[in-house]
Amino acid sequence: MAYKPRLKEQYRDQIQPRLMEQFGYTNPWQAPRLVKISVNMGVGEATSNFETLENAMNELALIIGQRPCITRAKRSISTFNVRKGQAIGCKATVRGARMWEFVDRLFNTALPRIRDFRGLPQSGFDGRGNYTMGLDDHLIFPELSYDEVEKTRGMSITIVTTAKTDEEASALLEGLGMPLASA
Repeated sequence: MAYKPRLKEQYRDQIQPRLMEQFGYTNPWQAPRLVKISVNMGVGEATSNFETLENAMNELALIIGQRPCITRAKRSISTFNVRKGQAIGCKATVRGARMWEFVDRLFNTALPRIRDFRGLPQSGFDGRGNYTMGLDDHLIFPELSYDEVEKTRGMSITIVTTAKTDEEASALLEGLGMPLASA
């Protein structure tokens, strides 16, 4: 039998029926669901030292479970000593079973490790059912060892859903265990 992530089973058995009842859907495909998660990590020092970019890519690969790709500058910015086409960070898009596992680890393990955490802000919704959050420190993920990381880096995480409104997306993400701050 094929492996199925715990959170995906919970979505199918508990969260999806609750969303259908809450919003009056007649078809299970109308209920909002996760599509993908995009993770982006900017590495400013990559312009002068390519080894820092390699380290950041290895750390991001440990966190999400797949190899990220390099992002390059779209245009030259002389103030930051960045030339067009120069490597400035890394990104990855996670789908399928890896997506469900990443969401599970993010909501249940990583976010509770943030000091003085009171929940994620409601302002992260974009009006179309997607949520974007920024993390200041990637060491909150248990996959990384504090001793092996040379520098703490931030990252942005975008959760893309099929929800049409922020209310539907909020209900979906709270059902999955996302700790949203009360408005």
